[in-house]
This record gives sequence, structure tokens and C-alpha cells, in this order.
Amino acid sequence: MTAPSHARQRTTVAADGAGALRAPLIWGVIWGVLQAASPLAFPWLDPVTVYALGLALIAAIYIGFAVADGRGTVIAVETCVAAGFVVVAAVGVTGSAWLLVGGLAGHGLKDLGQHRTGFVAGTRWWPPFCATVDFVAAALIAVTILAEVHLGW
Repeated sequence: MTAPSHARQRTTVAADGAGALRAPLIWGVIWGVLQAASPLAFPWLDPVTVYALGLALIAAIYIGFAVADGRGTVIAVETCVAAGFVVVAAVGVTGSAWLLVGGLAGHGLKDLGQHRTGFVAGTRWWPPFCATVDFVAAALIAVTILAEVHLGW
């Protein structure tokens, strides 16, 4: 009897080892820096708005993975989780920018959970990549808040 694809994926994630994580982590750092600098690409928008849009986009990507997985429960859970991050992003636009830092860090923790459990099948390298993006961007944005650096106009 063959194990379901989502069970095989969990085994693959656990068996890959640290060497297989090198590329996703390196690319995650690069994209995390780009995410933190993203307001520079949209100088007519407030940086908080750009960060909120980025958080909403990052959260919604798992909906696509859930649809590719095909299990209804996974689609429902990932849609609800993404909706929660969209709410955090929306509140962060008019509230404290620290909400966006927390949202990114929270999404990074969600990615680590995905990497550990393989809840959504077929995401092998994505969770470590995305967690790295989230944590690097959250850290850099926190530094800009603390240093009172304003990106944009």
C-alpha cells in the first residue's frame, strides 16, 4: 500500500537534512532584505501600507499551496489563517507598525510549523524560505522603527 502524498512529503522534509536548507535560507535572507526595502520601490505610498500589502500577499500564498494539495480541510484552514494575517495587515495600516512586525514574525512561526508538520503537501523548500524572509524582514523593519528611519518620501 502506498502512503498518501502528504505523508510522503512529511518524510521527505525530515530526511532532507540541513544541507538541503542552505539554498532556501540564503534566498530567504535576500528576499527578506528586499521585503524590508520594498517601500523604496513605492515612494508614493506610506511604508506601512507597503509592508501591510506584503504581509497580505505572503499570507495568501499558502492558499495556492492548499488548493494544489486538494484536501478541503487544508484549503479551509489555510484560507482562515490567511484571512487572519490580512486582518492584522489591515489594522497595521492605521495602527502601530509593530503589528506588521508581529504579523511577519507570526507568519514566520506559522512557516516553521508547516516545515515541521508538512500540513500542506508539496511545500518542501517553501516553509524554510518563507520563514527566513519573514524573520529577516520583521527584524529589519523593527530596526527601522526603533531607529526612526522613514523609507520613502
